[in-house]
Amino acid sequence: MPGPQSSLHWTTLVGATELSDSLDDPNLVIVDCRFALADAAAGRTEFDALHIVNARYANLDEDLSGPIIPGETGRHPLPSVKTFEETLGRLGIDHSSQVVVYDGFGGAFASRLWWLLQWVGHGRVAVLDGGWQRWIGHEFATTAEQPTYSRTEFRASIRNEMQVSAEEVEQVLDNPDWRILDARDVERYRGEFEPIDPVSGHIPGALSAPFKENLDAEQCFLSPEILRARFESIVGQIDPEHTISYCGSGVTGAHNALAMKHAGLGMPRLYAGSWSEWITDTSRPIAVGNE
Repeated sequence: MPGPQSSLHWTTLVGATELSDSLDDPNLVIVDCRFALADAAAGRTEFDALHIVNARYANLDEDLSGPIIPGETGRHPLPSVKTFEETLGRLGIDHSSQVVVYDGFGGAFASRLWWLLQWVGHGRVAVLDGGWQRWIGHEFATTAEQPTYSRTEFRASIRNEMQVSAEEVEQVLDNPDWRILDARDVERYRGEFEPIDPVSGHIPGALSAPFKENLDAEQCFLSPEILRARFESIVGQIDPEHTISYCGSGVTGAHNALAMKHAGLGMPRLYAGSWSEWITDTSRPIAVGNE
């Protein structure tokens, strides 16, 4: 059975000092999401060497994504609901948990777990602002010991309105009441450089909104006021429910969703398949440059 409700209630970001002061909360669950696209084992290796006290580890490929179906899915499809429920139970997360997620890349990977938990109906989850670097910079508690905790049961309450399919994206390509945001670097958006996927470019009509521009020089999120101004300058007065975020494989697109929610703008929808799924169907249109 779920334990008593925690007094903690963080739903977007949490600071390192605030988290450090709350480490003894019995409902706190910290998840390390460090990962490297070029070396899928690197994050686990880093975790085993040193991590935040009581943190447990979640791997992007193994725990936060479903199986890739060549020619049909992108590089990080969403896990099935049942599989993700089992993953959350294995991590000791239930509906009484205050979850905090972190990585070593400005929240790029942690925001995926943040989004997934929102998607399955668990809103009390926050990304550690500044991540691993901020934590060790403050010399807060770390360990190499593996955590001990009990398994739980998690029952999802799926929020289907949070995502869109490729077909739904196609339906709004020419609709002026919708905005599509591309979270990749601008060079990838323009099709000038594509280090990962076999086809370069972007979804026609999409607007460039690199997730890295949500962060300051120390990899902390910009203030809500600055983030609000940033996204309002991109999408104008379009309702967040008519805004779609995507990236290369549905991971950093969640970073823009987190930034918009933290700015008080509400949640855009996520095209989880993103560019790597879009290009599996050669009939789908592609744009390059700034068009």
